[in-house]
Parts: sequence; structure tokens; C-alpha cells
Amino acid sequence: MLQRPTVKPTVHVMVATPSAATGQGGVDRVMATLKAQLAREDRPEVRAQFVASRGAGSVLLSPFYALFFCLRMIAARLRGRVDVVHINLASDGSTYRKLVIANCARLMTIPYVLHLHGAEYQEFWEGAGRLLSRSIENMFERAAQVVVLGSVWREFIAGRAPGVADKITIIANATGVPALAQRGGGESVHILFLGRIGERKGVPQLLAALSAMAEDDRWRATVAGDGSVDAARNQSASLGLSQRVAFPGWVGPTEVAQLIASADILVLPSFAENLPVSVIEGMAAGLAVVATPVGAVTDIIVDEKTGLLVPPGDVGALALALNRLVSDPELRAELGKNARMFHRQQLDLAPFAQAICEVWIAAARTKIAGEK
Repeated sequence: MLQRPTVKPTVHVMVATPSAATGQGGVDRVMATLKAQLAREDRPEVRAQFVASRGAGSVLLSPFYALFFCLRMIAARLRGRVDVVHINLASDGSTYRKLVIANCARLMTIPYVLHLHGAEYQEFWEGAGRLLSRSIENMFERAAQVVVLGSVWREFIAGRAPGVADKITIIANATGVPALAQRGGGESVHILFLGRIGERKGVPQLLAALSAMAEDDRWRATVAGDGSVDAARNQSASLGLSQRVAFPGWVGPTEVAQLIASADILVLPSFAENLPVSVIEGMAAGLAVVATPVGAVTDIIVDEKTGLLVPPGDVGALALALNRLVSDPELRAELGKNARMFHRQQLDLAPFAQAICEVWIAAARTKIAGEK
């Protein structure tokens, strides 16, 4: 007698992401690409819904979004429509909201996955008071699975929450292959910065480095993002760069794609990062990348091979690296080719989605094992 093939149960996942994966902000951009990839693949073994846990408006409304997420989670649990909760985590207010969500999930016996994104989480946790620090440790140690973006973060979490060390998985951020053809800046080498404009991202140092290159008329730059736009624009004007550096402010996905297609160099001279999406987007397009060796950046940028690394805050080294790339089209092409190849092999969306789904399935098994 023929046996019916075993049908694997579908794992239902609720994903807590700032603005329900609308693509605004680093975490939401990552979750938006994951959501789109899952829709394209239509995996029968996984069904994920992305729910806002912070909201796109005033931070004063964020507690209500967190509460609404918990209410939806409870309702889904009562209907048997949630098996795993995926919690995207950063520092400050994000942690307070996610402590509530994680505790609610635990009370409802729903296994949860923590996905750490915060660039300054090490400083945040180490500076937390005893009660908050212990609460964060408990949140990690009670997680069914933990996702981090690089080896430096795995070592940090394992050191702070040893009980979760064997449940940590490294999954680097990912982006899709650019839809627009790469055309570059034409007669002027186009240097592009994408990110929140301010001290942490090294924008003042970037403008100082560009000022040191002002006598070279072969380049132009775009500094795109929200944050301290007016302060950066004023600094640029005081350095005599108003005609060389554009500040379009925050730009959406379509404009980002157009800027990347028109760029030759992607620069991100940050003092702190987790694993910046803008660098991965630059690599995907075959741009020559200049970055700092902070966070998990060194997991993807190998100096002189897939990009150039400069010390944080070193204006002279930053100017030298940018000047090398402006002056040497062959070096730009070689670094860009290597970066593009690395992206296709390790930072593309399909393996990223597969790895996340495997984490969700492993977390769901934690529940199944606990129920036996």
C-alpha cells in the first residue's frame, strides 16, 4: 500500500519591524527586501507577516505600536496562526519596546528570534544599569534563536549572554542585484554617501577630506540622507564646496537606485556600524567602496581587495583613499569587480532569505520539542 508523502507544516511568523517593512531606515530596508524575496519565492513552509513595532511617525506613538503588536500576537496565538516571533532589535527605545514584546511572546509560549541590528549596541548594553542589563541578558538567553550580522557581534553576544552562545547564527544583510544599469558619473568621478548625516557616520570628516581634495576638479560628491543636513550643508559652504557637493536630503528607494547607478565610489567613514546596507548596495553595483573597519564591515570589506579601509576619524587617510580612486580608474574597476563578485556569492537575497527561513524553522522546532 502506498504511503502518502509527509507534508511539512507551515511555520507562521510575525516579524516586528519599525514601520512594517516600508523600506524607510536601515532595518526596514532589510526587512522590505526580505518581504519582497519571500513573496517572489512563495515558500510553502513559511508564511511571514511584517507588523510595525515603532511606527513611522513621532516616537511618542511608539509604545502604542508595541502594544498593538502584542495584541495582534496574542490574537494570532489564540487562533493558532503564529509559531515564531521575529524581533528586530536596536538600542535605546527599540530595546525597551522589544523587552515588552519578548516577554509577551514568552507568556504566550511563542518562541522568538532576536535579530540584532544596532550599531552602538555594545556601548548601550555596557552602559545600562544593573536591572536593564539583566533584563537584556534574560531576553537574549530566553530566545529560541539569535541572528547577528557578523563575527564581532557573535563574540559580543556570547560574552554577555553565554546561555545563548550555541543558538547564534551569523546572517549578513543582503540586497538584490541593481535593476538599473551602472553608468557612473561620466566626466566627473561621482563620490556618493548614503546614510543618516551626522557625527556617527563621519560626515564632518568626509567634508574635511573633500575639502583637502578641492584643487582636483575631476570629482563631484553627493551626501544623501536625513539627520543634520543643514549643519553639513553649512560646513560644506564654509569649506567652499557648495558647487561640488550636493545634499538632496532623505531619498527613497527609487532615488537611491538612481544615485547608485550614477556613482563611481561609495564612501562611509563611520565611527560605529553594525553592517551598513549602503556598503552592500554599493558592492552590489560594483562601486569602489571606502569605509572604516567598524562593526562587521571587515567581514565583507577586505582592504585593497573588495574596497579600501581607513581608520575612523582620520581625515588625511580618507582624503588619500578617495584621491587614489579618483586618480586611478583601473583600481576603481578592480575593487568594484571584486566587490560585485563577493556580493553575488555571499550577500544576495536568495541565500539571505533561505538562511532566515532556516532560523525560523529551527525556532519553531523549539516549541514542538517543548510540547512533547
